[in-house]
Amino acid sequence: MAQAVGERLPLWLQLRCGLEPRTLAALAVVLVVAGVLAAQHFWSARPRSVRAPQTVRAAAVVPPSAPPSAAAADRVVVDVGGKVRRPGVLRLPAGSRVADALRAAGGVEPGADTTALNRARVLMDGEQVVVGVPAPPVGAAPTGGPARPAEPIGLNTATAEQLDTLPGVGPVLAQHILDYRTEHGGFRSVDELREVNGIGDHRFADLSPLVRP
Repeated sequence: MAQAVGERLPLWLQLRCGLEPRTLAALAVVLVVAGVLAAQHFWSARPRSVRAPQTVRAAAVVPPSAPPSAAAADRVVVDVGGKVRRPGVLRLPAGSRVADALRAAGGVEPGADTTALNRARVLMDGEQVVVGVPAPPVGAAPTGGPARPAEPIGLNTATAEQLDTLPGVGPVLAQHILDYRTEHGGFRSVDELREVNGIGDHRFADLSPLVRP
């Protein structure tokens, strides 16, 4: 094959170079190999299309669920009694007022006296709302409840248990009285009871004869 390639070279090239047939054949092989390598180089260097990367979808962010304590903080539990259609313990949204509690209890019975009841007052968790029931006379012990004190209780020295013996004062309201006493450095007069959260005009009227500063 090499001899055939050498014979195909132009005669002038054979005569000019004065090369032997074997040399010419080797030169022809070198040229062929060089041509193949050059073709491979240009083929590998040709421009190629690049596929765009696929878009990665962002994972959906799931908001954390509200803690159970958040739902409890949005409710108040109150005890509605007296002359209402459905007395009992009620769970109402935080910020509800006495009027909302009366409505949830089925409304006030006909003829019930509510003039001393502040319907616009905001309810507190754990308090009691009594409708149309007159307070027992001073010194008389309510049925099923603690006996009233024989002499006025000192607001600046009374314990929570002593305040709990007063009419309409439960553990929650007794603690509010103690908190007010601590925050303001004591009671300077009985009238300051009006400023305690949970004591309205009607309840103040019941308590004022039974306490002293």
